[in-house]
This record gives sequence, C-alpha cells and structure tokens, in this order.
Amino acid sequence: MMNHTIIFDCDGVLVDSEAIYIEVEQQYLSELGLNYDPAEYQTKFIGLPFDDFIAQLAADYQTLGKGAFPADAGDQIIAESKARVATELQPIEGILPLLQQLDANSAVASSSSISNLHWKLELTGLHGHFDPHIYSGEQVDLGKPAPDLFLHAAKHLNVEPENCIVVEDSVNGVRAGVAAGMNVWGFTGGGHADAGLRDRLMNAGAKETFSSFADMGEAHLTFR
Repeated sequence: MMNHTIIFDCDGVLVDSEAIYIEVEQQYLSELGLNYDPAEYQTKFIGLPFDDFIAQLAADYQTLGKGAFPADAGDQIIAESKARVATELQPIEGILPLLQQLDANSAVASSSSISNLHWKLELTGLHGHFDPHIYSGEQVDLGKPAPDLFLHAAKHLNVEPENCIVVEDSVNGVRAGVAAGMNVWGFTGGGHADAGLRDRLMNAGAKETFSSFADMGEAHLTFR
C-alpha cells in the first residue's frame, strides 16, 4: 500500500460494539416512543459524539409532545451499554492478524470518550497495536462529521491529510474523513451492518468499501 498512514475508527471497525450500542439504545428509546427505521438510525446517529447524539434525541423527543426528554437518558444508556460491552465485546474478525502483519503507520480516531476508548481496546487486545496514537473526539472542538478529529490525529502522526487513509463504518465518519481531505474506505464487516450500508457509505464519499479485513488486506495493504 502506497506509503499511507491508516486511521481506524473504533466502534464497528476495530471492535464489534455498534451492534450492542444500537440494540441497547433502540430498546430504551422505543420505551419512550422514539422509533426509527434501522437504516435512518444508523445514518443519523452512528459516529456522532455522545453529547450530540443525546441532543438530537432530545430534539426528536420534543416533537412527540410528551414533555421534557428524560434527564437521565444518557446515564441509563451508558450504564446498560457498558455492562454488556464488559462481557460481550469482541474484536472484529480479522483485525488482529491484519495489525500483526501491517507495514504501515496506524492510529485510532473515535468519537468515544478517551477513557472508554482505551478500555475497549484493552478489552480486545488491540491497545498495544496503536498506543500512543489513540485519539478521542473529546480532544477536539467539533466531533464527526466535522474533520477536526482526523486532522488532530494526522497532526500528531506528523503526516499530511492526503497521505492518510480513514477506515470508517458510519456515514458521519466518512463525511468527517472526506472533509479532512483524506482517502476514506468504508467498512461493512461489523455486526450492525445491513444490506444498505455499503451504498450509504459510498454515497457519503467513501472511495471503496470492504466487508472484511481479509479482503482489504488482499486488495491494498502491504505486509512485512
């Protein structure tokens, strides 16, 4: 692969957490009367910083005319999600062997909080492959779909944006990578991926998409 640096999103790319989050969130929201088409939900919310996610939910809830959005909604979603992640989280199939062979600089840039990001990478045995290049949306002013996080990662990696490849599973993440002037590859190998995810990522600006890390490696990556 062409002397590029690879910047990976975390949830749904490195670790199979998005399926857990989506299930927890949609169950909780349905109890409040907030129901979304699955594809609409992924397009609208996945990849957003958590505070932006909660703010958008609150705005949607207001349209139902049921009063104020529960003040503890975020806390409830986080508590249930963390409990399940602690016992269920697995790395995405194929990522460990790819990282063990990859001959390229790499980093993580995720909307997760910095503490949760390190925790998830440690749980799945991935932390050592990226440390110290692990970057959180908490470290920038604007989260995805703004380009700030990816540009922050490139600055700390001492590489130009055009020499970076972003691997993303969300529309918001793809838009952020494109806005940063980076090459973006869509990834559809997470447990949350549906039949329409590839088209949504391509429409958002991904150059190409891959359904597995084996296919990605065979197509483009240079190994030691």
